[in-house]
Amino acid sequence: MPYTHNTIVKLQKSSPAQTEFYQAVEEVLDSLAPVLDEDSRFCKHSIIERMVEPERQIMFRVAWVDDNGDVQVNKGYRVEFNSALGPYKGGIRFHPSVNASIIKFLGFEQVLKNALTGLPLGGGKGGANFDPKGKSDGEIMRFCQAFMSELYRHIGPTTDVPAGDIGVGAREIGYMFGQYKKLTNRFDGVLTGKDLLWGGSLVRKEATGYGCVYFAEHMLEGNNDSLEGKECLVSGSGNVAIYTIEKLLELGAKPVTCSDSSGTIYQKSGIDVKSLKQVKEVEQGRLSDYAKRHPDAEYISRDSYPDDGHAVWRVAGQLAFPCATQNELTSADAKALLDNGCIAVCEGANMPCTADAADVLLKAKIAYAPGKAANAGGVATSQLEMAQNASMQRWTFQEVDHKLKDIMQGIYQRTRDTAAELEQPTNFILGANVAGFRRVADAMIQQGVV
Repeated sequence: MPYTHNTIVKLQKSSPAQTEFYQAVEEVLDSLAPVLDEDSRFCKHSIIERMVEPERQIMFRVAWVDDNGDVQVNKGYRVEFNSALGPYKGGIRFHPSVNASIIKFLGFEQVLKNALTGLPLGGGKGGANFDPKGKSDGEIMRFCQAFMSELYRHIGPTTDVPAGDIGVGAREIGYMFGQYKKLTNRFDGVLTGKDLLWGGSLVRKEATGYGCVYFAEHMLEGNNDSLEGKECLVSGSGNVAIYTIEKLLELGAKPVTCSDSSGTIYQKSGIDVKSLKQVKEVEQGRLSDYAKRHPDAEYISRDSYPDDGHAVWRVAGQLAFPCATQNELTSADAKALLDNGCIAVCEGANMPCTADAADVLLKAKIAYAPGKAANAGGVATSQLEMAQNASMQRWTFQEVDHKLKDIMQGIYQRTRDTAAELEQPTNFILGANVAGFRRVADAMIQQGVV
């Protein structure tokens, strides 16, 4: 379609060498063709051109001192992408791979994901090319303080409310909040993912993983099936993966894999989530340590991975939950999943399937939930944390979990109904993209050219 094609060409000229960002935008724009054809308002108001350009992009130097007294310099980012539906909302990622392309792809996805929740949230994302691994607590504290010394100028409880992401957990959120409070002399809900002692919400840590499983449960029920007894392949071993595994076990499924940057665990008897938490959350160890404690667990080192993909997807399993990072599941992995009897893929990470892998899964017409729908439980519970902060209340675990279940059911229904309306009932990428786009686009039109 010339309109969307021309938009992408312009984007490549104005934002050169941002491959991940182009991938995210192309996936969305390709699926919007039927909507753009039926409603001329979107072209008239240049909604596509406006949506792919962030409202504000902030890049800044982060200078800090390491334990040896040497000055280190990193680059920080905050992309405030779209505020048509509410304050910017999205995580902060600390990882050496962070660059403008990664942050913009994540921010663009966040806009549609947040719209799908039905909650009053805009979309944004931030981070830095800082690697917390191997750093002391003091170094991490000094980096977080330096990062917040610039970021604090751009955020606020009704402006932009960051959260955690890869490399940013409760410790980092605490250090950043402390610096924000010192600089502004305010104690407000400017960050989510806080500790329970000072304004955090129950279920926040578990929310993305739990929500992903709730979405999978609805998706299977829609096909007259269930999670009960299903062998599940899960990648990753961070928050999302751990709590995906935990909820799968609670609902009667059997997760048999997990992974980290060094290797993959395959445990036919099922992953021991208590032991996994001990290794990853308490000891901050590697999965090779988990394997030493479980003689029946096979450890596959990264050196032994197939050239065309990831070992975690090359074992038999009926359900797949990619929960690690972007583009971790290749077309060869997708074909291997189908050959091994996989009937559903539910994305816990952001854009974990390559474009070719997504095409393979869509053509197979299996149940396939994109991340912007399936992993929205994290940001949804962040909004619940914001609501508790604003009202000075604390809800119980059961109350928050119940609200999370309701939100995930609503996301599933909006995605399913939109896909059915467009006569592609198995294409949840289409359903999620169009449902999220319509909410944002309608709000942008009503608010004028701003």
